[in-house]
Amino acid sequence: MAKQVFINLAVKDINKSMEFYTKLGFTNNPQFSDDSGKGMVWSDDIHVMLLTHEKFASFTAKPLADTKTYIAGLYSLSVDSLDEVNRITQAGLDAGGTEPNELRDYGFMQQRTIEDFYGHTWEVFYMDMSKLPTEQPAA
Repeated sequence: MAKQVFINLAVKDINKSMEFYTKLGFTNNPQFSDDSGKGMVWSDDIHVMLLTHEKFASFTAKPLADTKTYIAGLYSLSVDSLDEVNRITQAGLDAGGTEPNELRDYGFMQQRTIEDFYGHTWEVFYMDMSKLPTEQPAA
């Protein structure tokens, strides 16, 4: 079996969350979906599980973080162009997400941030490897 990444996110409104992630470009996998969780697919190797708080809590003894107040993780998605970065971010904004800061341009990489309704933070970025600096700055 190929190595894959499955990110599990606790959400309050599973259908509203599924709609948001669909607008970002994820597709629903009904094989891994029910009333307590929705399997969302970014690519063959990257999946996001949207889980109700009750379902998520069944996997851990720790209390759930309030991700609107505290950061629990940064999730990054690479795309093929700056236009795609902008399209995905705008789709997230149109779906009710927020953009906590402006586009960051590192020369070889442009990055925008989108947060869902619960504060789960996604970095959408395009990296042009031909612009990657070849020399490391002196320490």
